[in-house]
Amino acid sequence: VWVEVHLTATLRAYLPAGASGDRVVLDVPPGTTVEQVVDSLRIPSGLERLTVVNGRDASPAQVLSDGDVLSLFPPLAGGQ
Repeated sequence: VWVEVHLTATLRAYLPAGASGDRVVLDVPPGTTVEQVVDSLRIPSGLERLTVVNGRDASPAQVLSDGDVLSLFPPLAGGQ
């Protein structure tokens, strides 16, 4: 199963070697969840983030399918 992972802003620091820009394509076993990908990238569990799969909010337990795009964003603080 191939998934494309996008990490933006401060989360880019967790991209593995070989990443291009803010993204990397990973080959993961069938049944892999969002949480397992996050763990494999060594993103700390307490680090706040928004998680989106194919443009929709995703839970850590969501199972990824071939060709999914997983995007992680730090939360945005708003002004007035």
